[in-house]
Amino acid sequence: MPSRRIRVTGAPEAPLRAALAALRTELGVPETFPPEVLAEAERAAKSPVPPAEDATDIPFFTIDPPTSMDLDQAMHLSRRGTGGTGFRVRYAIADVAAFVVPGGALDAEAHRRVTTLYFPDEKTPLHPPLLSEGAASLLPDVTRPAVLWTIDLDADGRTVAVDVRRALVRSRAKLDYATAQRQIDAGTAEEPLALLKDIGEARERLEVERGGISLNVPEQEIVERDHAYELAYRAPLPADGWNAQISLLTGMAAADLMLTHGTGVLRTLPTAPDGAVGRLHRTAHALHIDWPHHMPYAQLIRSLDPHLPHHAAFLQECTTLLRGAGYTVFRDGNLPAITTHAAVAAPYTHCTAPLRRLADRYASELCLAPGNPPAWVLAGLDALPKQMADGTRLAGTVERECVDIVEAALLKDRVGDLFDGCVVDVDERQPTVGKVQLDTPAVVARLEGGTTPLPLGERLRVRLTQADPGTSKVRFAPA
Repeated sequence: MPSRRIRVTGAPEAPLRAALAALRTELGVPETFPPEVLAEAERAAKSPVPPAEDATDIPFFTIDPPTSMDLDQAMHLSRRGTGGTGFRVRYAIADVAAFVVPGGALDAEAHRRVTTLYFPDEKTPLHPPLLSEGAASLLPDVTRPAVLWTIDLDADGRTVAVDVRRALVRSRAKLDYATAQRQIDAGTAEEPLALLKDIGEARERLEVERGGISLNVPEQEIVERDHAYELAYRAPLPADGWNAQISLLTGMAAADLMLTHGTGVLRTLPTAPDGAVGRLHRTAHALHIDWPHHMPYAQLIRSLDPHLPHHAAFLQECTTLLRGAGYTVFRDGNLPAITTHAAVAAPYTHCTAPLRRLADRYASELCLAPGNPPAWVLAGLDALPKQMADGTRLAGTVERECVDIVEAALLKDRVGDLFDGCVVDVDERQPTVGKVQLDTPAVVARLEGGTTPLPLGERLRVRLTQADPGTSKVRFAPA
């Protein structure tokens, strides 16, 4: 999980675009797809491998950010069982393997790119947009090949049956989170959408029961107001969390299926060391967050309000416990030493975003034919963890650098100005160096230059001393 996420509303200004273009060049991010890849994508878009089953009668819908076109997932939710006390989750995942020939130019390029990279002004996709935003995307009112998961739940939201197969699907509606939330809150949502709250909350209760954690980390968002740009915070809506629970449910079902059949790729995370948790205790105390020693970490996280600045700052610090996540491959019944993801508190795998993440295509194939996966899957399995680690590392660098560049670009004309903020981090070895989170704009940046130790968790008046988009550096000093 990234420490900070950023989203752009509107078109960035020219200096910001120039700095982001320079970053892409510095990191060696490809500008275009090779001609042979585009040619293969064009052929594949016209004639994907069709599935045998037709599920186009099911009225699926998608929930994504408003401008997203690379739609990996579509869902349909219904009641089941005696008296309709249980639930049925149908979750359609874009079937990338219907378009990508193993060993072909598209396949080779996907293995080079590994993951879609998101910049504030544009994205560098894993697959050509002709596929990822067109023929393979689960856009509304078009028929698409998909990997269709059917997961039956009891009244408490526990999984009782799982089925996965290829099928043709057809989404009926493209919703965004705010629209979905409004319809659910107003009581105007039809049952397939209204049940997202019931199932999401049931799965959240089970997450609490098993000791799992979902961090509601606020996003930094660039918004356009009066022909100017500014940074603001966006706290996740409840619908964000309910939607994420459907994806987690599917990833857990996929992991269980792989473990049962002895071959697969898991997303694993070891338990955080005591020292890391101890540091969080000190940070909580400094930020005036009450964390009794008898209270489990997961319980504390669920009590926080991301709309409150000191809670948001602590949630950002909590992402440090998620470092160390990786991809773990196993085969022939030889299970790895760690099979769980500490934040999920259960076995889990990435399988719901194959348009944007290479590993998910492998996971789908491993679940569709768990006893006899395709030869290309077995041949590429051992190399997958390093490929994903390299791709994930690059994506993390992009995220961090983009946030720094955006902050510098939006503050470049305000060097010398004073701001109010909160000290959210202090270097234990250099207590005069740390991070400050401004009240407005929504900036978290390095704080240095004082002569006394920084007061962690305290409000502080600070002066902007540097804001250079070219070096992506923003620096503050105590005022």
